[in-house]
Amino acid sequence: MTRSPLFIETEPTQILLEISPEEQAQLSQQRYSGSSRRWNAYLNQICLNTVLAWLRQDYPQAKAWTQATQHPSFWEVVEGSAITLTGAANALHAIRLVLIPSAAIDHSELRVPQEWVDLPSWAGDYYLAAEVEPDEGWVRIWGFTTHARLKARGTYDAGDRTYALDAHDLIQDLNVLWDAQQLCPEDPTRSTLQPLPDLSVPQAENLMARLGNPQVLLPRLEVPFTLWGALLEHPAWRQRLYQHRLQMPEQWSVLQWLTDGVSTIAQQMGWQQVALQPNAAGARSIEVSQSPASLLVRPLVIAAQPYELRIIPQDAPQSGIWRFELCKLPTAADPTPALPRGMKLRLLTEDLQPFDNNEATATAAVERLYVVVALEPGEGLVWEVDPTPDDYEQEVLRF
Repeated sequence: MTRSPLFIETEPTQILLEISPEEQAQLSQQRYSGSSRRWNAYLNQICLNTVLAWLRQDYPQAKAWTQATQHPSFWEVVEGSAITLTGAANALHAIRLVLIPSAAIDHSELRVPQEWVDLPSWAGDYYLAAEVEPDEGWVRIWGFTTHARLKARGTYDAGDRTYALDAHDLIQDLNVLWDAQQLCPEDPTRSTLQPLPDLSVPQAENLMARLGNPQVLLPRLEVPFTLWGALLEHPAWRQRLYQHRLQMPEQWSVLQWLTDGVSTIAQQMGWQQVALQPNAAGARSIEVSQSPASLLVRPLVIAAQPYELRIIPQDAPQSGIWRFELCKLPTAADPTPALPRGMKLRLLTEDLQPFDNNEATATAAVERLYVVVALEPGEGLVWEVDPTPDDYEQEVLRF
């Protein structure tokens, strides 16, 4: 890494980064269930943004693993965040750096929550120990390790569900990380993890109701890790758990969006309500006896091109028949766009299971893809597009 204005002189093998005054003064505007969670979220936010700004000077494509709108659902229940480096050195795949911040000055060991180690979708390549000092205005990266080394040499503490690695087993010089990626990009950094058992919808609902009580201070320790981990690995269920703990009303009801307007959280994810054009209501021979007044749209970016996902009620919304439609938006360079061959639009049940006629595939360049479904009141669906849109997070839309 090259030296930057964010870099402060420190020990030769450690990195000390200056927290920007704007970052230092800005407490998170997101809500949390208590003051301790809010403070921990502040430390995580400072650490993530400071390290990310530093990395982007050498790796402009570095980005947070999840969107900022998703961070509260992590920091409400567990410490840590992750950064993805694409095109780093000679890496054969995107590298994930997991940041574990702490305000403690004790550098005797690195303690990593089990979620960041044993959840297959969360696990990183490298784990960075960070000391955060907001009052002093700096973040110190004082060591790192790989996932494989943490699993092999770390000590698991069942009491607080963390992996602890002694400081003498950490590598202090961060240059070793970059050198390893340049010289030995094929060397494995992660241990093999087994997927967790799937949760049923009733199991997930029970867990969210129980652990969503804000009086439960440490929900991550209240149930077996297999249940807890499976709940967190489902992004939409993790988001709903956060909303339960904040005692927020339902945010993902499509019927409510059409009658009362799109919820704040859904707007942050890109959803909008727009007036329904007559030709959209009857597109592709879908008969509509009573055209609804509006539809829901969500802009997408796929391979640097603009797309749009639409949800169109067929007949009155209460009829339970819905059309999901994917189209490519026109641009100055491509005024009459078409979806490329091989693109897919897919719907899944809330627990991510397929069902009959749940997928549409472009067998040639087409104007749009669509799937029409009949749903029971309160039923949830998850949408997917292949190739995956930028910054995609699974959403359970409630009908």
